[in-house]
Amino acid sequence: MKIRVGFGFDVHQLVAGRELWLGGVKIDHEKGADGHSDADVLLHAICDALLGAAALRDIGYHFPDTGAEFKNIDSKILLKNVVALLKQHGWRIGNIDATLCLERPKINPHIPQMIDVLAPILEVEKGEVSVKATTNEKLGYVGTENGVNAYAVALIEKI
Repeated sequence: MKIRVGFGFDVHQLVAGRELWLGGVKIDHEKGADGHSDADVLLHAICDALLGAAALRDIGYHFPDTGAEFKNIDSKILLKNVVALLKQHGWRIGNIDATLCLERPKINPHIPQMIDVLAPILEVEKGEVSVKATTNEKLGYVGTENGVNAYAVALIEKI
């Protein structure tokens, strides 16, 4: 069996007046992530991990922030397109391990819903999707609540 591993990272500034989308779930908060799309850092990191594992470049290559068709796009659509691209190249997803890093709001109550959203898009069982959350212990742009970031690792298998 041929397998590959990919790593993804994304970061967005947190600003007032934007919705906060994380893991495909809208979370009530006074700030949201700023970006060309819905700025869902978790989904963007997962996209990059999958694309990297398949050596298919990165999310910016496939969905540039200069493209009007991607303005305010739901990142679940981007992830669906990445999954389809992997399938076209003969890959399937084995598992995802991802971590969100932000001070507030608390993410743990939302993790089951994120997994419920992600598993069908990724075409895997819920047990193949791990989402974790941590703070930055008040350090840096995350600690001062000026930004949010996410890390993801993906395992893919040749079909």
